[in-house]
Amino acid sequence: MEANLFLLLASGVLVGCGVYLLLDRAMTKMVLGLLLIGNGANLLLLQAGGQAGSPPIDGRESHPYGEQIADPLAQAMILTAIVISMAMTAFILTLAYRQYRYRTADVLEDDTEDTAIAAIAARPGKASAAPDHDASNDPATGRATKEGDQFGPEFFEEPVKGASDD
Repeated sequence: MEANLFLLLASGVLVGCGVYLLLDRAMTKMVLGLLLIGNGANLLLLQAGGQAGSPPIDGRESHPYGEQIADPLAQAMILTAIVISMAMTAFILTLAYRQYRYRTADVLEDDTEDTAIAAIAARPGKASAAPDHDASNDPATGRATKEGDQFGPEFFEEPVKGASDD
């Protein structure tokens, strides 16, 4: 199979530009970045489908490319990807319009309240809640014990005896 170098380079440029635009804080640039990544992926799927050929129609009399037919799977995947990217673009544009109406700005900012809540949640309230603390709560009192998970009857710690051990 021979690949078209121009289409491969175009696909790489589209995906690279899309990633660059996706890393920006402006919502419209993010939408354009997603569109470019989707189009670059479609070009890559087109190249993966192989060389051009006759349409994959059963019972067709004329064969402009001889006996070579086009791969219908690649065509179906590209068509599906186009529909999905169009729906995703419409949804993201709706979110961008709603954000613009709410704040009259297109730039997404860091949420300081979310950062503060995450910092509080990451810090354990007491030492027994730390992940390296190996003390379990006593079932009777509910307090942390120093024995860890070794409270309870002794037969819990012994290996299970099978029928052949008797």
